[in-house]
Amino acid sequence: MHAKTDSEVTSLDASSTTRSPRRQAYYVQSPSHDGEKTTTSFHSTPVISPMGSPPHSHSSSSRFSGSRKINNNHRNAKPWKDIDVIEEEGLLQNQDHNRSLSRRYYFLAFILGFFLLFTLFSLILWGASRPMKPHVVIKSIKFDHVRVQAGSDATGVATDMITVNSTVKFTYRNKGTFFGVHVSSTPLDLSYSDIVIGTGDMKKFYQSRKSQRLVSVAVMGSKIPLYGSGASLSSTTGMPSTPVPLKLSFEIRSRAYVLGKLVKPKYYKKVQCSVIFDPKKINVSVPLKKNSCTYD
Repeated sequence: MHAKTDSEVTSLDASSTTRSPRRQAYYVQSPSHDGEKTTTSFHSTPVISPMGSPPHSHSSSSRFSGSRKINNNHRNAKPWKDIDVIEEEGLLQNQDHNRSLSRRYYFLAFILGFFLLFTLFSLILWGASRPMKPHVVIKSIKFDHVRVQAGSDATGVATDMITVNSTVKFTYRNKGTFFGVHVSSTPLDLSYSDIVIGTGDMKKFYQSRKSQRLVSVAVMGSKIPLYGSGASLSSTTGMPSTPVPLKLSFEIRSRAYVLGKLVKPKYYKKVQCSVIFDPKKINVSVPLKKNSCTYD
């Protein structure tokens, strides 16, 4: 039985080796009783796994264990790589954020610098234009018609009334070297004893740089009541018989647009002149001396 068993085991080993080369064999030692002698035989029996499938060979096991170690190494290294990627993305985001902030700062600095330079330039222009005030000189006045007659005011009060037609001429010179001016004026008032007996409106005009013109304004009054002040002016001819002191006053306003509407200096000049009306000089231009007028 044992001898036959050994041959069967041997055949089984050969067949199992032929059919399943990947199966691992192990040897079982069993005693053999032949008389009083005891022999030891080794049986080659394949090992079956508990699930019914034979185990892999040692080489495949080693490859599997090696690949499992590599995978485990990759798994262990993956979080560190993720951390590196996150840190790199964070650095890139920080760089982009810093670049955007730098661009904003540059833009704000450019706007602020431009504003400061423009303000400085405007102040320079304004300061340079201040000394270039227009020059006004009253040249003459001519009385075309003067008549004093009795009458009554709007309320029916009897009084002497005066009618005046005159012409005032003056020169206006713009001393600005790099800007023109727009010129206007308050009404030209011709008064006698604080009573305005004639008034005139000057037409607005534009005066270019470094130029001048002669301005002529008609100053007229019709039937202005004199009340008690007209006693010295009345006469049988309707014309004052003696020279009459009068006063001419007005204000010239000039505005220059040096830098559009941003830099527009203004110039005001008040003019007051003492005028003597001479009845003998009707329709004659009477020049006004320099000391006859004041310019403020």
